[in-house]
Amino acid sequence: MSPILGIFASSALGATAPTSVDYLVVAGGGGGAGFFSTTGAKGGGGGAGGFRYLTAQSIGASFTVTVGAGGAGGGMTSNGSVGVSSSVNSASSSGGGYGAHGTNTGGAGGSGGGGGSQGGSLGSGGSGNAGSYSPVEGYAGSGGSFPGPNAGAGGGSSSAAVTTTAGAGTSNSITGSSVTYAAGGLGNQSSVTNGAANTGDGGQGKTSTSGSGSNGGSGIVVIAYPSSKLDFTSIGGGLTYTKTTSGGNTIYTFTAGTGTVTV
Repeated sequence: MSPILGIFASSALGATAPTSVDYLVVAGGGGGAGFFSTTGAKGGGGGAGGFRYLTAQSIGASFTVTVGAGGAGGGMTSNGSVGVSSSVNSASSSGGGYGAHGTNTGGAGGSGGGGGSQGGSLGSGGSGNAGSYSPVEGYAGSGGSFPGPNAGAGGGSSSAAVTTTAGAGTSNSITGSSVTYAAGGLGNQSSVTNGAANTGDGGQGKTSTSGSGSNGGSGIVVIAYPSSKLDFTSIGGGLTYTKTTSGGNTIYTFTAGTGTVTV
């Protein structure tokens, strides 16, 4: 190839770097709480990680991306852990609130964790939208409830938890396919399952046999912009990502880590 043709090809027919992109930013979900048969203290479900979808966002020459981990499930006598925040450029989402053990109150977060229960005493659900965003990033968890008594469930990104029913997640198609993110974790479960990776779902709370609650699902960051624009120049080695195209967009999906992206 001649030098002139090489320059022409490398400039992608005159394409320029993106200056405006769409973001999906989902934080890690909160961990569910454990159950201790000796005291009868039951575990609430973890709240979903905060969910934010922002369009036509300006970007500069470089920015930082962080994908939050899910919170760990609590042991037989402990609350779960709060999920870790995710962020891209200046936009961030809050980690999901922890599920509570026994009479404790669920943790506040992107969505709130469920309250626990023990005997005739019930814990309250945690509050959501910790970042005070508009539109909200998530909703409250529920408190423990009778009959049972039962531990509460975690709030989700599109609705609050109601007694033992976890809050619903939110569907989004930025990746080119519809995926539901950031659903609350169930409380009061005899068998618990971890929140799925890269969903921001809350972990589940335990009951009936002594054991730990489950972990919240890790978060995700997705950036999309028209494919007529150039690819990003570099992406920090601390980030795990894939690059795809769909519907005329270039799509970067970040599934773990933190690092700098150069435009």
